Amino acid sequence: MTKVVVLDRDGVINADSPDYIKSASEWTALPHSLEAIAKFSRAGFAVIVASNQSGLGRGLFDLDALEEIHQKMLGEVRLCGGEISAIYFCPHRPDENCECRKPLPGLLQQISRDRKISMQGVPVIGDSARDLDAARAIGARPILVLTGNGKKTLASGDPVTEVFENLDQAANALISER
Repeated sequence: MTKVVVLDRDGVINADSPDYIKSASEWTALPHSLEAIAKFSRAGFAVIVASNQSGLGRGLFDLDALEEIHQKMLGEVRLCGGEISAIYFCPHRPDENCECRKPLPGLLQQISRDRKISMQGVPVIGDSARDLDAARAIGARPILVLTGNGKKTLASGDPVTEVFENLDQAANALISER
């Protein structure tokens, strides 16, 4: 059975921005994140991205722009020898109270349904408390990286049990468990 790892996008794979990543030209991979995804792929993990993208609901970019961003990300991951199996995103604003916006577990529940897997113990790697809360809500394994908002999340006192400097360190640790 293929192991699964779920990654947040902004702040974990690519540099985040308080102004949102609105175009492919604004999307920049964090150091070693693409190589980390390639490591996961080579080790037999299905890599899935689950990301809040409220910039859609706010009208800051449209679905075509988001698709261009994702195509750039997928292409750069492939150039490093990796593969992202699927991308899930919540397009809603925080005030819309949807079920798919992290910290609620809706995106992770959708992954579970679509892939016909239990999310129990599945590593969910994020840089914010909402990523970790979504993982906890479904029984997944919350892992914090200190890129993006990670240092601020750690300083906030979130009860994190696993913390890594970046996605590459998290990948090395998870792969070594196998």
